Amino acid sequence: MKLRRWRAEDRPAFRRMNADARVMEFMPGPLSAEETDAQADRIAEDMARQDWGLWAVEVPGVAEFGGYVGLKVPAVGLPFGPCVEVAWRLDAALWGRGYATEAARVVLDDGFTRLGLAEIISFTALPNLRSRAVMERLGMRESDEFEHPLLPEGHWLRRHVLYRKTAP
Repeated sequence: MKLRRWRAEDRPAFRRMNADARVMEFMPGPLSAEETDAQADRIAEDMARQDWGLWAVEVPGVAEFGGYVGLKVPAVGLPFGPCVEVAWRLDAALWGRGYATEAARVVLDDGFTRLGLAEIISFTALPNLRSRAVMERLGMRESDEFEHPLLPEGHWLRRHVLYRKTAP
């Protein structure tokens, strides 16, 4: 597995991944090709501006583009912000192989060493047990629960859990 900058040829696989109901189960819903392209543009702009962000995941011999893992500043004001989040989204074909954990460890180390961050957070909807398990394998500790401000009252994904990890 390797982390690399995004390439134009990653977009078709990213569109397929974001349209997959399994991948987007704990998001408000699948994304259209236009929404995915806009997200890819934002990812590229962030990377160009700050030299860190959401890296493309490549698994040689398995997937030229398998998703992303990286650091980002959440776009919406959260009750515990400002903050930097470790985030991932992988193609379902790569789940259960340890790629998210392996890549996130590299990203956390970079955030704490090269970027000098004191803390990195992660969060997900309460029922997302797969992502919560990755956070726990990374040594992140459950901190708080909160209502995600972009989801409407009563939405089944509105209640989120926050995990934190401080610099070693």
